[in-house]
Amino acid sequence: MAWLAIRVRGTIHAHRDVLATFRELRLNRPNHATILPEEDSYRGMLTTVQGYITWGPVSEETVELLLKGRGKLHDGNPVDGKQSKEFAGKMMKSGMREVKDDIRPLFRLKAPTGGWRSTKKTFTMGGALGYRKKGAKDDMDALARRML
Repeated sequence: MAWLAIRVRGTIHAHRDVLATFRELRLNRPNHATILPEEDSYRGMLTTVQGYITWGPVSEETVELLLKGRGKLHDGNPVDGKQSKEFAGKMMKSGMREVKDDIRPLFRLKAPTGGWRSTKKTFTMGGALGYRKKGAKDDMDALARRML
């Protein structure tokens, strides 16, 4: 399985460990997203920046849609249909690590259709930040489709 992490807020007045974690995750601006493997080291990084991002498990179909819609190869060309299926399978196993030499490590998404919910509250309190469970009303699959 893999997680999709999307940056929601900017980093004005953020602590330096938060800024360093964003550099490691390559989430440079709001509405940028990346695919991460479900590992404890990444969970720690995500909890460090949980006041600025939303994340949760994502399905292979959604990863394939992200690759088709917003994926770029390192030469700047878009990812085609055949490549997106192949890359999506690899990304579900190990995140962006296995395909980092082939495609760019982030997706530049649009703001979600209908807008963000409160960008100051957690997801469990009716906002947009923090962990989104699989099967919740507005889980990561639904959010990613709204942002394409």
